[in-house]
Amino acid sequence: MLVPVLFALGAALSNALATVLQRKAALSVPRSDHLRAGLMLDLLRHPVWLAGIAAVVAAAVCQAVALATGPLTIVQPLFVLELPLALVIATVVLRGRLPRAGWAAVAAVVTGLAVALAAAAPDGNRTQVPMDHWIPAVTVCTAALVGLVVAGLRRPEGRARAACFGLATAVAYATTAALMKTSMHTLDDGGLTAFLTTWQTYGFALYGASALFLLEHAMQAGPLVASQPALTLGDASVSLALGITVYAESVRTGWWLLPQLLGVTLVAAGVLALARLPLAHALTSEDRPAAGAEAP
Repeated sequence: MLVPVLFALGAALSNALATVLQRKAALSVPRSDHLRAGLMLDLLRHPVWLAGIAAVVAAAVCQAVALATGPLTIVQPLFVLELPLALVIATVVLRGRLPRAGWAAVAAVVTGLAVALAAAAPDGNRTQVPMDHWIPAVTVCTAALVGLVVAGLRRPEGRARAACFGLATAVAYATTAALMKTSMHTLDDGGLTAFLTTWQTYGFALYGASALFLLEHAMQAGPLVASQPALTLGDASVSLALGITVYAESVRTGWWLLPQLLGVTLVAAGVLALARLPLAHALTSEDRPAAGAEAP
């Protein structure tokens, strides 16, 4: 399991870098109360956003290798580390520093993730998935995504809208990963021709583009404390569900659920604490922390 873990960590690091760069770029374009394709055209004019896209591509490559060599239930939860890594990177970009409470929250996320994964001991790496698994999974994920977007659009700009868009982005990312896993196995088994002729390849491309589009709007809709926990925890949760229901992966149950719950609680508490930090807020607002500034 070492290879998928290493590549998943590489993907999380690249995504963290992309998050910092894309959030900076998203703040430099006009805001909108509605979804608009013009937002992407505005962002294309910013080198910082393009650098973020390059980081996204690197993350996608690492994620593809990780999914091709390991279970969805191991690879996707490791993306929880994206937020702590993003804040560490932001300390360099914004010339600030994490306060003690921030480092404690980082430790909580890392410890909680390690405890949850060790207790769950995910297993299984199915390469072929029957259509009677895919149809209900994709249908439910698509309905949830559309429902969350509609719910977000019905709310004014703020935490509720940001949370809806963040959770919709999480569903899109998790579905992208599930489809990508099958595509990568197809590429490994049948080569490029098989990869280009399987529907999952175009499915993950569509969901991936949707996730990127929704992420940009989640960034502008409200504070990080609303969108990032929904995105981080939602992606891990939906991916876990898809790994179990679609790929027949397994996790330990019984009394092992207690340490798993403890780990998830630590992760959730750490993510919420990190999202409340002034440095995290600076990634979604006009304010920037001064050099060496600490949280009050």
